[in-house]
Amino acid sequence: MKISYNWLKEFLNIDLDVDKVSEILTDLGLEVEGIETFESVKGNLEGVIVGEVLSCEQHPNADRLKVTQVDLGEDLPVQIVCGAPNVEKGQKVPVATIGTTLYDESGEGFKIKKGKIRGEFSHGMICAEDELGLGKGHDGIMVLEEDTKIGAKASDIFDLYSDKVFEIGLTPNRADAMSHLGVARDLYAGLLQVEEMQTKMNTPSVSEFHVDERTFAVKVEVADHKQVPRYAGITITDLKIEDSPAWLQNKLRAIGLVPINNVVDITNYILHGLGQPLHAFDADKIKGEKVLVKNLPTGTKFLGLDGVERELHEDDIMICDGEDNPMCIGGVFGGLKSGVTENTKTIFLEAAYFNPVSIRKTAKRHALNTDASFRFERGINPNAVVYALKRAAIWIAQIANGKIVSDVIDLYPNKIEDFQVNFSYEKAFRLIGEEIPTDTIKDILASLDIKINHQTESGLGLTIPAYRVDVTREADIVEEILRVYGYNNIETPDKIKTSVSSSDKSSPEKIEQVASGFLISNGIYESMSNSLTKPEYVDASESIDKEKNVEILNALSGDLSVMRQSMVFGLLEGLSYNINRKNLDLKLFEFGNTYHKHESGYTEDKHLSLMFTGKRTADFWAQANRPADVFYLKGVVQSLLDRLGVAGLKYAKTQNDIFSEGLAMNQGKTKIVEFGFVNKSILKKFGIKQEVLFADFNWNNVIKSAGKRKIKITEMPKYPEVKRDLALLLDEKVDFIDLYNYAFQSERKLLKNVDLFDVYVGDKLPKGKKSYALSFILQDENKTLTDKQIDKIMSKLQQGFNKEFDAELR
Repeated sequence: MKISYNWLKEFLNIDLDVDKVSEILTDLGLEVEGIETFESVKGNLEGVIVGEVLSCEQHPNADRLKVTQVDLGEDLPVQIVCGAPNVEKGQKVPVATIGTTLYDESGEGFKIKKGKIRGEFSHGMICAEDELGLGKGHDGIMVLEEDTKIGAKASDIFDLYSDKVFEIGLTPNRADAMSHLGVARDLYAGLLQVEEMQTKMNTPSVSEFHVDERTFAVKVEVADHKQVPRYAGITITDLKIEDSPAWLQNKLRAIGLVPINNVVDITNYILHGLGQPLHAFDADKIKGEKVLVKNLPTGTKFLGLDGVERELHEDDIMICDGEDNPMCIGGVFGGLKSGVTENTKTIFLEAAYFNPVSIRKTAKRHALNTDASFRFERGINPNAVVYALKRAAIWIAQIANGKIVSDVIDLYPNKIEDFQVNFSYEKAFRLIGEEIPTDTIKDILASLDIKINHQTESGLGLTIPAYRVDVTREADIVEEILRVYGYNNIETPDKIKTSVSSSDKSSPEKIEQVASGFLISNGIYESMSNSLTKPEYVDASESIDKEKNVEILNALSGDLSVMRQSMVFGLLEGLSYNINRKNLDLKLFEFGNTYHKHESGYTEDKHLSLMFTGKRTADFWAQANRPADVFYLKGVVQSLLDRLGVAGLKYAKTQNDIFSEGLAMNQGKTKIVEFGFVNKSILKKFGIKQEVLFADFNWNNVIKSAGKRKIKITEMPKYPEVKRDLALLLDEKVDFIDLYNYAFQSERKLLKNVDLFDVYVGDKLPKGKKSYALSFILQDENKTLTDKQIDKIMSKLQQGFNKEFDAELR
């Protein structure tokens, strides 16, 4: 937001260094991100002085050029070659001397240099209006008054305007500071805390407002006062629409606005000066001499000021004429057919307070972000509507020679009341960490327009003005006091006193902290994805049901229009972004929610997701690192569940087609986690060509199961374990989990573990086949196993695999 220093001075009697003002504003929370210099004429005519043409002769080598001798108030005149047809002896003219930089309309500068023109020396340039930036005339040089002093600086003669403009990074909660008056009010409060900077607020008066004659009143009807709590208007006639005076144009240009005409410029002047958006309608185009503030049916066409035809929504606030023709989207955007033009003679001037939520939805719906909607959707001062309207009417009557021909129409059936808040000194001092004198607190509150209703030794009863929508609680009052008093004035204590509180180890927050600590200590980085996602992701997997999409009513964009049903896509977006920037080795985890719509309502499920790709860690000189394969992912998943005390888990096949190959770990019928390879068809949508591993924990189920495992201490086995391997040729459809479960069903007593240590799929195998290499751990805790026992078990397993899965021994 741009704030003009000269404009601030209209509200405050100050003459401070601009850097000091910047410092105070930043301390108040209105952070100054930059300071620009505005000049009505770029360069401020530096180097341009007044000269007198002593002689003017025809150029010997050019018919259209003249050779002049010009007195610049120095010892000797200078010779200047000039091509203007109107240059004559005795004229007082503006001269750009050697070294002067002039600027064209685009802001590009060119430097005046000594040179030869057709063989004659030229020591400067006699300038036209447009060359100086003082007008558009280029028929000839600019001729000054005869009594103009020779050698005078042009910057002292012409009415030039310069200003310093603050670029303020306004936070969304500070709706009260969205104007020069709002910033001045904060600056006033800050200056009162500095003894040598006492000042007074100058609020413009409306005492000179009066109705010239009551001859033309436009009737107003408001259909819904919840959408439009306050609506005011006035009629002004006999207008002369033309360019605004220079001072007004300069004010607007300083903050980046383009002047249009005197009426529109005044509405912008009030908008940025007082924070109240206004809109002027050509009253002769209001059919029926009536304004209807209402909703129109969905699909109604509306032609905006930008020439774009839009379809309205039934919730849009529309300003219509007496025949229901839409003239303006209330608080957002004006219409092309009802705007002010050079032919306008009479206007109906509108000022209103619209429901912020309604304006925000309309602005997002139509992708319109205007100065008016920016303020309305954050909340303006509802009790300054008529004041701003009168200020604008006074200016229009003066600048556009208008007559006010109606009383102010003010429809405000339900007044928006100020907030009432009780304030405790003790609570304030506890939050601040230091005691501030109570008289200082009262002065700060008064400077912020916060009234004290009653006071006791322990606190105050306060009335907060309605325009301070961000101050509704006692804590907000403390924040206001502290930012004006100055955060830098609060001393940092030498000691920090705190108490150690006990926490429930089984609380969801504690379990999440333990899990995060475990994953981070294993070199896995936390990721954060947007809960809003693309609706087309639903087509990537059959496990995601389109009917269960939670859709956003007023989506910011089509790519952020539904809530996510799976964590995988957000992580893949982050993965793709990194891989495209040559960061190929990634290990990520994310805590987040998924959202689903059902006939009975909406559900929200907490998840923990892991995603690995590339190598486990970076290569180092001793050895090349191994990739983060499915066994590594399984180890991380199992170790995390062990760390959280989740017991009684069994492996099962995953039915989720997000995985091309995957496993599930269940606790009875409760699914705890699924993990495996992400389907290549999904990776293709993100342009990812390398393998990606994904694990998805149902975190709600993890929390319910965490800490349930009982630790049992047993004596270490005295007898050795035995390892045997089998290499099996299998059908491609057979999964390891099938072999794993069958092995334990076949041998429950002596089989301790089954592991898959090699998978081969290639041209050397029959079509539709793959090779698994399995290892089996056998152990008897009471005696040493004999070869006969071992061979019997392995033979039994081999025969069973052959019978159940048509497995052949390789």
